[in-house]
Amino acid sequence: MTTLSLRPTRTTTEHDAPTAIPTPRATHRKRLVPRRSPRWAPIAGPVLILGLWSISSAYELIDTRMLPAPWTIAGTFLDLWTSGTLVGDIATSLQRAAIGFGLGLAFALVLALLAGLTRVGDTLIDGTVQLKRAIPTLGLIPLLILWLGIGESFKIVIIALSVFVPIYINLVAALQGIDHRYVELAQVLRLNRTQFIRQVVFPGALPGLFIGLRLAVNISWLSLVVLEQINATSGLGYMMFQAQNYGQMDVIVVGLVIYGMFGFVTDTIIRTIERKALSWRRGLH
Repeated sequence: MTTLSLRPTRTTTEHDAPTAIPTPRATHRKRLVPRRSPRWAPIAGPVLILGLWSISSAYELIDTRMLPAPWTIAGTFLDLWTSGTLVGDIATSLQRAAIGFGLGLAFALVLALLAGLTRVGDTLIDGTVQLKRAIPTLGLIPLLILWLGIGESFKIVIIALSVFVPIYINLVAALQGIDHRYVELAQVLRLNRTQFIRQVVFPGALPGLFIGLRLAVNISWLSLVVLEQINATSGLGYMMFQAQNYGQMDVIVVGLVIYGMFGFVTDTIIRTIERKALSWRRGLH
């Protein structure tokens, strides 16, 4: 005897297709990955500071003798620019920074590759660089003045030495920290040394190199500020030193703002290059 079921039968339609439920692990990973900041994010902080500075100056919450208003700084900048004084000082400072940074970068790359890829280089170079790291670069100023005088060579060497250390340290750490699994994979694929360096070592060391470059850029501008106030006859630091003697607070702030813009622009350029050069890393998340 056949029994009939009282349950209604249900046919499956395309609307009843099961929906994918994210696993806890996937949800957790997605929550940990931060959203990418908009392109205008780097200027949000400076714009906020400028706004607070303007409001405080307008309502006389800040003594303009201690910190002139932004519009006063803008007027002083225009006066110095139209007179031609500021143009020459900016050109001199940029030239010193560019030459010193280029020399420091070149020496850092060569020595870091030797120390990071060869045992002989690691033995002979790394210890010497660590000794130099323990000696403040600005502490070498009296010695270098006796050796090189107070001309341009002295200033460029100090900037190069300041830039050299952070690039070298971060690049060597990146070279020596390459995952051994990649090395084993290169051995399995029987890559020669040139292919190994180009396809494994160079991509793996790029993140450390960019960290060193960002640190070096900031240090180069810091060193330039100090150097241009030591027996200099041109440059932004010299302009600020002269303004200090005459009590021109607005000229000093103009110099500081320009130094800050130099640092901000160069760091932004390096970060842009870094994002493009390391775009492959975003596919690993």
